[in-house]
Amino acid sequence: MLNMVFLMNSWLSSFNQPGLCITVAALLHYFLLAAFTWMCLESVHFYLALVKVFNVYVPKYILKCCIAGWGIPAVVITIVLIINKDFYGNGSPSESNPFSNFCWIQENIVFYISVVAYVCLIFLTNTAMFITVLLQIQSVKSRTQKRSRFWKR
Repeated sequence: MLNMVFLMNSWLSSFNQPGLCITVAALLHYFLLAAFTWMCLESVHFYLALVKVFNVYVPKYILKCCIAGWGIPAVVITIVLIINKDFYGNGSPSESNPFSNFCWIQENIVFYISVVAYVCLIFLTNTAMFITVLLQIQSVKSRTQKRSRFWKR
């Protein structure tokens, strides 16, 4: 959906309908955040599968992942829309590029908080999970090598 909304964005912004542009920008923002949220949930799943291997039963795990994966971005978009729906809009066309219309976030501070900070937080979480998994794999490998040497003796 992110790709589809992104590809249709310029065409839809050419209609010069503020409501349509706000909807398209909000959908683009939502699907972008949802993609990154699901990426973060994958790293949590990776951590649970490779580090916390035993006794990790989470009741209704998939339902909770779906609520987080689709719900957290919805909360962010709802907050932005409640504060001011005009944060989303159409960029002004320039003389040199008449196709520069694009429905997206118009305020820099909103962009930096709701997109850049969000993505950075997910990147840091994924990095922490990745390092933890690598350390776990390394410790398992070293324990296996020690046991192997012991049995060879």
